[in-house]
Amino acid sequence: MLLDIFDPMAAPLAVGIDLGTTHSALAVLRDERPVALTTCDGTGLLPSVVHYGSHGSVVVGRTAKSFLTREPEKTIASAKRYLGRSYAEMSVVPSSMKLAIPDDSDDGRVVRFDLGEERKVSPIEVSAEILKSLKQSAVDQLTNIGGVVLTVPAYFDDAQRQATRDAAKLAGLEVLRLLNEPTAAAVAYGLDKGASGKFAVYDLGGGTFDITILELDDGVFQVKSTGGDSALGGDDIDQLLVRELLPVMGFEVDGAIPAEVRALAVEAARSLKHGLTEREVVEVEVPVKGGGVQSFRLERSSLAELSLPLLRKTERACRRALRDAQLTKADLDGVILVGGSTRMPAVRDYVKGFFDQEPLTDLDPDLVVAYGAAMTAAALSGEAEDVLLLDVLPLSLGVETMGGGIDKILPRNTTIPAGARSTFTTYADNQTGFELHVVQGERELAENCRSLARFSLRGIPPMPAGIARLEVNFHVDENNLLTVNAKELTTGIEQEVEVKPSYGLSEDEIEDMLIDALEHGEEDLDDRRLRDVAVEAQRVILA
Repeated sequence: MLLDIFDPMAAPLAVGIDLGTTHSALAVLRDERPVALTTCDGTGLLPSVVHYGSHGSVVVGRTAKSFLTREPEKTIASAKRYLGRSYAEMSVVPSSMKLAIPDDSDDGRVVRFDLGEERKVSPIEVSAEILKSLKQSAVDQLTNIGGVVLTVPAYFDDAQRQATRDAAKLAGLEVLRLLNEPTAAAVAYGLDKGASGKFAVYDLGGGTFDITILELDDGVFQVKSTGGDSALGGDDIDQLLVRELLPVMGFEVDGAIPAEVRALAVEAARSLKHGLTEREVVEVEVPVKGGGVQSFRLERSSLAELSLPLLRKTERACRRALRDAQLTKADLDGVILVGGSTRMPAVRDYVKGFFDQEPLTDLDPDLVVAYGAAMTAAALSGEAEDVLLLDVLPLSLGVETMGGGIDKILPRNTTIPAGARSTFTTYADNQTGFELHVVQGERELAENCRSLARFSLRGIPPMPAGIARLEVNFHVDENNLLTVNAKELTTGIEQEVEVKPSYGLSEDEIEDMLIDALEHGEEDLDDRRLRDVAVEAQRVILA
């Protein structure tokens, strides 16, 4: 259901936004029911694609998507998979886009896309453009919007969550809460309206996979465990199909492939995947190297076989989540499917076979997360009855100890908001300070975990080894963001830091971007209107 109502006297409404890898959506609560707002494309789903044109022009959505095959080097899709990532982590995030090489002025904390002509943008900036478009759509229909609840994959770590929050800040949005996508889906299903029991939320989107086990009791949502893979989704199935298509197009799978050719192969792969959701056999035509076209025929059973290794990865995460929740499949009262990739018959059959029950598919899997975010936003802003959400940490948080080990202060699956403390001492005589390295992950060595922050506590008087006492307090808020306080107990010297992950834009960088936006606001608005007209004119000409 879409909402397309303009009321000039309307009070500000809190909005729910699902910033997705493939599509994004926004919704509000009206008459106690969540409804989707129309995006700039006139539909409830906005393709999460941004095109950077000449002279600084930016277009988002379906129009930007049309540039994927025409100007792929200036068109960015699936930017969500890169949020909070460093260059060193690119091995785990497949990419067909050109990345800028970090130079002396860029230490590699933030991945940047190379658009040519010495222009580079970060995933945070790309995501901000998508959020700006959604914000404008909301303003066009509601006149005035309040805060927003922004959803994130449950398995996003601290750096990825902070990057998402930075994108919202850059887009001029007030974030009421970062809400885990599976939890949002459970809220949208109305399970808080009297239903009780234990449910699994299987969320397979374009770029991420989450599995969440939660218990509902008298309107209280308590997440028992969560798991998943922030680099596994429908995009990976597309890439498997691309590897089948490239030889047909006359190219070696691991050879040098022009960006335009790869973009055409991805488009054909998605056409095959979407077609096989409705039909048993689909045939597409792809261009061939040297000229001409070639037909490629694929059966639904072949796609299921091709997808099986990826689906087995999701099964491992599901088994681990059930084990962490101390439950069996038989203990579950229902399984909810979320994410566009769960439309695939192969995925639904696999989920049904693993959990031994028919999954719930009542709501649109592409919009259900936005619906849940809207309901939560209304509750947080006082527009609706409050819902108690007890979420959990996706990964353990701790500090590096001598020798490179980790003391896990807050273990994974700890209910949040949460706090915990641990006490350390000096290892050498006359030590006058502590170096604290905050990390996140399940490995035993710090070098194998995600580095979140480093800071120092100085000014401690010289003492024999083992005398000084350092108390480290961790606090995680409802958005899953971490604050660390360190205090030396014998002297009272302390320091508190809101952990800013090592892989994100600095406050100064974000501030500079916001100042630039303010200084060029009127000019940018004029340019936006002119380019909107130009884009519409181009569409008419093409039509």
